[in-house]
Amino acid sequence: MSKRAFNFCAGPAALPEAVLQRAQAELLDWHGKGLSVMEMSHRSDDYTAIAEKAEQDLRDLLAIPSNYKVLFLQGGASQQFAEIPLNLLPEGGVADYVDTGIWSR
Repeated sequence: MSKRAFNFCAGPAALPEAVLQRAQAELLDWHGKGLSVMEMSHRSDDYTAIAEKAEQDLRDLLAIPSNYKVLFLQGGASQQFAEIPLNLLPEGGVADYVDTGIWSR
């Protein structure tokens, strides 16, 4: 039996050991490039290929049609909730909201 801890938090979740082992193997030398994916420029062709494959894999997995955008966002749930009115309101539009609950703070 594995000695790994169980994580029941909202996220990030525990990953299968096979996933962690593959990430570990590539951590210091991404596809023989001599550097970690965390060290490469986000403007490089290698990183662009990673991002494009991640998007396509997600589209395939969730059957996301081509007329939908896929966003990879930082900031967690608070950032995502803040972006809802930005995406639903027309430019210059205003909205009313009820100030209640944890997400309104």
